[in-house]
Amino acid sequence: MELDNPGLGNAGLDDPGHDAGLDNPGGEAFAPGQLGSPEFLRDYGVRYAYAAGSMFRGISSVDLVARMSQAGLLAYFGTGGLPLETVEEALTSLRQRVAASHTFGMNLLCNPDRPEREEAVVSLLLRHDVRHIEAAAVTRVTPSLVRFRFSGAHRDAAGGAVALRHVMAKVSRLDIARTLLAPPPTELVNALVAQGHLTREEAEAAGELPVVSDLCAEADSGGHTDRRNPQVLLPELRRLREDAMTRHGYAKRIRVGSAGGLGTPEAVAAAFVSGADFVVTGSVNQCTPEAGTSDAVKDLLAELDSEGTAFASSPELFELGAQVQVVRRNTSFAPRANRLYQLYRTYDSLEAIEPRSARVVQEGWFGKSFEEVWEETRAHIAESRPHELERAEKNPRHRMALIFGWWFARTTRAAVEGDVAGSPDFQVHCGPAMGAFNRYVAGGPLENWRHRHVDSVAEVLMGGAADVLSDLLARLRTPHAATVRNSRRGGRANTCSPEVLPLAVTGDQ
Repeated sequence: MELDNPGLGNAGLDDPGHDAGLDNPGGEAFAPGQLGSPEFLRDYGVRYAYAAGSMFRGISSVDLVARMSQAGLLAYFGTGGLPLETVEEALTSLRQRVAASHTFGMNLLCNPDRPEREEAVVSLLLRHDVRHIEAAAVTRVTPSLVRFRFSGAHRDAAGGAVALRHVMAKVSRLDIARTLLAPPPTELVNALVAQGHLTREEAEAAGELPVVSDLCAEADSGGHTDRRNPQVLLPELRRLREDAMTRHGYAKRIRVGSAGGLGTPEAVAAAFVSGADFVVTGSVNQCTPEAGTSDAVKDLLAELDSEGTAFASSPELFELGAQVQVVRRNTSFAPRANRLYQLYRTYDSLEAIEPRSARVVQEGWFGKSFEEVWEETRAHIAESRPHELERAEKNPRHRMALIFGWWFARTTRAAVEGDVAGSPDFQVHCGPAMGAFNRYVAGGPLENWRHRHVDSVAEVLMGGAADVLSDLLARLRTPHAATVRNSRRGGRANTCSPEVLPLAVTGDQ
């Protein structure tokens, strides 16, 4: 939905050439709505250049997305790992709960190994006329992504190409970013036209527009992460953006945002100082009343410190050796997941695993024999992925990976459902931002997670970032005045010496 939002009142909002950074024409103090790109506020109809990113299996839930939307903020529902029927139920509920004048988004988890799933999700989103998606796990430009982006694309009265739908893609690799900043491949667009998924008018407009409207630098975050440094990745993506704007002559500026490690006002302020057009939070939203996970997980997260995470073998990319960042405190998931990967790499089959290790896994971790787990796994994948069965029969190591995958699925389910019996193995994707946020709000009204409504978290981070930057501006004018304000939105007082504050505040030039 394309929205008009005339009441935002943000400085610089009516300046079409305004770039990202810090808009402070009055020169006294920053307001949260002045941080980032005014065009982001216009396009999404929101108060802040801020979004709550999607989380797997609906952890970024209907309640979370609806509350953010009702507060005039953007959030994305997490479709990954959910049946299509559940995703459609969520969409129907959001349409009922979110006013037509408010915005919400859905996640599209790109899956090159299962393109039919991605295509089915896109068909569902288009059927419900969803206008905003967050594309995650993007490894290439897929037909489904292009189909969503350019469905409804057209030319305006002046003859310029216009896309009706917004795609925010989270990336950490420059090669992938380059493909997303370019128009979609001609052969892919022509194939979509031939299949009836795009009209000729939509295809012609696609040739003059980038695959994404927003690109988000995904730094060190919970779950899958390439462990990129945001101070390196964000400037690199901004330069790629400038190159693409020049090369392709786009009329509308592509925005570049920042995600990962955003658990304190200082971190959010640093992202905007570095030129981010917007910020996207993740881990901190998992510990809110609206998050679609168990109270047991939220209790665990609320006690976390910034050193309370570890890297473990990835459930989805187990055979490739990929890793995810997870909670390590009070859960055995990380060491056990890594041990399973060691066994997978060391042995050619389950039968070859030395007896003591096999006994520990079956009796201590699985509570079932490998044969019992295989029977359950076989029944589960027989209908959805029959090719996996054929491959497992020919490749004993792949069969081992599928059986180990049963345990990974159980650890996720136990965490989301709060299964106390499975609590030693809770799999909870999380980055250090969670612990940093806990420390920031300790002793304040948001110390108890039951008071941390997702929009309150946004107010704390954005309002606190504005305070940090306002005090920085004051210090630059009066070098010895370096006391950072006590955030009006739930944080503790934080007095800093001049040495810990940035040396300069700059927006894009």
